[in-house]
Amino acid sequence: MRYLSFILIVSIFVSCKTKPFTKHSMKFEKVSENCSGIDQKIKMNSNLNGERLEFQACLDADFQKAQLTSFRQGDTVVLKFDRTKSQQALYNIILDVDSYPRYYFLSIDGNTFPIIPAGN
Repeated sequence: MRYLSFILIVSIFVSCKTKPFTKHSMKFEKVSENCSGIDQKIKMNSNLNGERLEFQACLDADFQKAQLTSFRQGDTVVLKFDRTKSQQALYNIILDVDSYPRYYFLSIDGNTFPIIPAGN
């Protein structure tokens, strides 16, 4: 009976193992038809579901959500905006990033930032 209980408990723990993933969700708003006056600051809030980033970006004037890709590269989450047109506009971006296992760096269009958990 002890062996059966042991096997059952081990089976439950093994089946609950989370597979690695990276996902994002985004809200954006066009604020200007040109990119003058862009604010370079990035505001980050961490919570149990990952990080929320708020920043401005110069993107295609007709930017769509599908033009952002996110993927994992070692201990870094990489975010890339596809820019295909010469006509650019200024956007406010709110981006939620969730990834498992924990990542230590975030790269946005080639600019890499360390992710330091609160309390460290």
